[in-house]
Amino acid sequence: MRLLLLTLLVAAWVAGPAGGAVAAQGTARVPADQPAPRTDPNSMTAHRQLLEKAKNGRIDIYFAGDSITRRWGATDYPEFLEHWKKSFFGWNAANFAWGGDCTQHILWRLQNGELDGVHPRVIVLQAGTNNIGYRVGAGEAQAQAEEIARGLAAILKVMREKAPGATVILTGIFPRNDNMAALPVIDRVNRKLAAMADGDRVRFLDINRKLADENGVLFEGMTAPDRLHLDLKGYQVWADALRPILREILGPPAAEDFAPPPTGDPSAAR
Repeated sequence: MRLLLLTLLVAAWVAGPAGGAVAAQGTARVPADQPAPRTDPNSMTAHRQLLEKAKNGRIDIYFAGDSITRRWGATDYPEFLEHWKKSFFGWNAANFAWGGDCTQHILWRLQNGELDGVHPRVIVLQAGTNNIGYRVGAGEAQAQAEEIARGLAAILKVMREKAPGATVILTGIFPRNDNMAALPVIDRVNRKLAAMADGDRVRFLDINRKLADENGVLFEGMTAPDRLHLDLKGYQVWADALRPILREILGPPAAEDFAPPPTGDPSAAR
């Protein structure tokens, strides 16, 4: 009986195509606005690395999110990392995203040291897609969107408390074509994110019309073959949208960069 219970608890998080945990339906599921750690050894190692990263160097732009954000500035994706450096060198940007994170996990990371003492001037958040279930039934889109929005609002609250001087750029959840049933949830969440923004210290950034058509079908080359993660063309769209905002807040990029060295997936180094 104990073995069965343990199995059910472990299965409360199931790996989805995003390379991350998707909240399973049921009583063991942690609400999107409540912190929850990723306790697998690789995620805990990554957490320790990010704690060290937060202490080293100067960080003016702090990126937070899941694998879509992480891959952009990670050592285990050298092509994307090169694009990251080209896009943000001179602005002291550091990537604190972790693959597979739901809002619960990002919230836990922020509450457990990954933003402490950093004092960035800009925070870029793009998260929430891993919270979307893979079977979105009729009538469930609104409930899912409301919960995910509460999770993102909780993250925003912690960011504002720990980095009161930062401008937070809430980036809308990107379209995904691996699960077309997710699109109504994404649209609803993004409308709620737009309502959280004040246009000054909290800004909403929506690039979805440049990634996909009006039906949410992604344009050719925007994503990886999984139809979820961005490819270089998609990252270029995101960079093009971010750079004018960064220039407005930070001024032009400097000739030198003092951000801490990029990190990657600890398992990739084995």
